[in-house]
Amino acid sequence: MIELLTAVFLVAGAGFMLIAAMGLLRMPDLLTRMHATTKAGVLGAGLIMVGAAIYIGQLTVVVKAIAVVAFLILTAPVAAHAIGRAGYFVGVPLWSQTHTDELKGRYDQKTHTLASSGEKGSAQRDQGARGNRSES
Repeated sequence: MIELLTAVFLVAGAGFMLIAAMGLLRMPDLLTRMHATTKAGVLGAGLIMVGAAIYIGQLTVVVKAIAVVAFLILTAPVAAHAIGRAGYFVGVPLWSQTHTDELKGRYDQKTHTLASSGEKGSAQRDQGARGNRSES
């Protein structure tokens, strides 16, 4: 029974990892690729860790698997955010079907800070003085 349960977790984890890889190849731009790989990748790795912990069954392995899953859940969104922010700053183009760029005009290009909604007007004026992001 343990082997069957382990197999279910491992196959499910591998399936989610495959979905993450397919998302990396199929999604049209950086931000959607990050979304697909982060969510499905963390879930796939977590399921594989659960399967390994069930199969081995020792307390130290279970604790390590829990630590790995917790580390993945805590770090993957932060890493994805940092990569997305860096991509936005360097001007990685958005997908042509993207209708709304809510960050446009809110980032200060010099300080790399995000202006709040009340400061949006001043940030847009600053950006307008320096030229459009897509032109730079």
